[in-house]
Amino acid sequence: MVLRVFNQYIPAHKFAFIFFESALIMGVVFLGAFLRFWGESMGFEVYESLFYKALLIVACIQLSLYYFDLYDFKYFRRRSELTIRLMQSLGVSSVLLALFYFVFPALIVGRGIFFISLVFVGGVIVAWRMAYSYILGSRQFDQKVMIIGSGPLAKSIAQEMIAQEDTGFRVIGFIAEDSERVGEKLVNPSVIGHHSQILDIVRREGVDRIIVALEERRGKLPVAQLLECKMMGIFVEDGIEFYEHLTGRLKVESLRPSSLIFSDGFKKPKLTIWIKGVAEMSLSLTGLTLLLPFLGIIFLLIKIDSRGPIFYRQERVGKRGRIFQLLKFRSMVENAEGNGPVWADRVDPRITRVGRWLRKWRLDEIPQMINVLKGEMSFVGPRPERPFFVEKLRGEIPFYNQRLSVKPGITGWAQIRYPYGASEADALEKLKYDLYYIKNLSLLFDLIVIFETIKVVLFGRGAR
Repeated sequence: MVLRVFNQYIPAHKFAFIFFESALIMGVVFLGAFLRFWGESMGFEVYESLFYKALLIVACIQLSLYYFDLYDFKYFRRRSELTIRLMQSLGVSSVLLALFYFVFPALIVGRGIFFISLVFVGGVIVAWRMAYSYILGSRQFDQKVMIIGSGPLAKSIAQEMIAQEDTGFRVIGFIAEDSERVGEKLVNPSVIGHHSQILDIVRREGVDRIIVALEERRGKLPVAQLLECKMMGIFVEDGIEFYEHLTGRLKVESLRPSSLIFSDGFKKPKLTIWIKGVAEMSLSLTGLTLLLPFLGIIFLLIKIDSRGPIFYRQERVGKRGRIFQLLKFRSMVENAEGNGPVWADRVDPRITRVGRWLRKWRLDEIPQMINVLKGEMSFVGPRPERPFFVEKLRGEIPFYNQRLSVKPGITGWAQIRYPYGASEADALEKLKYDLYYIKNLSLLFDLIVIFETIKVVLFGRGAR
């Protein structure tokens, strides 16, 4: 079973996994309390607020597990890496709990219970994850997917499912229009039939979902066969929409204007935009006030490290093409673009020593809170680009202009989902994420992006 959250497919077993892991950690804390009070009359039974104290421990441990990528399936398979990350996450959760206990002493669970629980929780988590990995490896809960089509879109969908591993889907094969292509290997699965064999293959293989990924449908869509499958209770889904739900980005190369015009998305309720603006301005004002002492240290380091101003101002394109002055801490040598605009590179010789550190922790972007206060930017949105590149990319990338329909952001869906890039190909990939964000814009989605951004900052993964 697969669920849709923010228009993206997430396997139901992932939610089940988190729920059962929470229950296991909770059980370990109760076990710790039971062992701590072993042999003492009226100890375990009357221990005050044990459930709520255990709930705090569960929340801190799972938050740490998430930030150390331990809800990513690929880390389950390497036991050594799983163990190292688990030890790190348990260490961080212990520090986090210590901070909570310092501020709220009433939440303290007791050293005896805590240390007994800590001894058991690591082994329980490792054992549970190994069992879960084994169950997933059997692919018992995956939906069987058949793809109608054998072109670039069809292959892209299959490649995404194979690369992500834990999607809740398993491709059984492709259906081609030409019967001579049967048996041809496209990605990992091969062409298993042609249009006239669709019903037979569906019944034989127990297909749960059919993805229609034809490059051209006019006169080529097997309507009668697909309608019969639909009446049998099988999901029949458009390839472009499925790609979007699977990856969290739009397949720009395959989109037609009508796909955007008639899609169920791109809604911008006035109340949502107003609340988003007020909340972001309040956060900016609060953030700048709290960070003032720290900003003084950054000012000093920039001046000591290299010649030039503390701040760097640059023209960027905002909502509806309006030009504004982006403000950042200077991270490059003075006059870095004396020969004209160029794409910034991850390993750029123009970056100063302090600048490299600022970029790694994204501290160079703090002054953009001033742009948010001025109403030129949002906390969350597409990355603001320079006018030179916007004009260039408008003519070369389809739908690039549509990313200017919202305010640019300090962080964004593309920045947290796509690694550092400095080319037109990277701009195209980031546009796919930007359009997905604009299509599904909501306050809760913004909170998720900010939550993920904190993870990027804490682990020093650098600016995106």
